[in-house]
Order: sequence, then C-alpha cells, then structure tokens
Amino acid sequence: MSTPSVIAALGLWLGGGLDEGSDLLMWVKAVATAILAGVIAQVIVQPPGALASVPWFLRYGALAAGFAAFMATRRSIFAGVVCGELVMLAGKWWLR
Repeated sequence: MSTPSVIAALGLWLGGGLDEGSDLLMWVKAVATAILAGVIAQVIVQPPGALASVPWFLRYGALAAGFAAFMATRRSIFAGVVCGELVMLAGKWWLR
C-alpha cells in the first residue's frame, strides 16, 4: 500500500467519528470560507498576471453572478465559485 493510500485510509478512519456540527469542524469551515473570500477579494481588486487584462466590470460582474448563484443554491460555495468562473471565462472570450 502506498503512503498516500495509508494517509487517506487513516484520514477516513479518524474522520469517520467526527460530528459535522462540532465546534471544531464549524471553525474549520469558517476559516476555509474566510480564506476563499480573501483570495477572491484580492483577485477582484488587484488581479495578478493574465487576470489584469480582464476589465473591472467583468470581474465585478462575475463576483455578482457568483454571489447570486451562491444564494440561489442554498449557500453552495462550489456553485458560486463555478458560476463566477464561467461568467469570467465567457465574458473574456466574448470581449476578445
């Protein structure tokens, strides 16, 4: 058995008994959400590399679309991020 498989099995074994509503997991989720929000804010306000060529209105429009998707899908972070990415990609392709 390879090392990543052992680590994954150990993680499943240790994590299997955790309560999803525990204070520790709620804190981990809050920290992960805050980090994601910080990264998104930095990309919107000071875009690095190739994102600097994306106009500000497209970046803020993708943010608004992502937030709308987040709220419409009962606060699914995945849906919000994917929607924002798709709006950004489609807008950049359309503006080329």
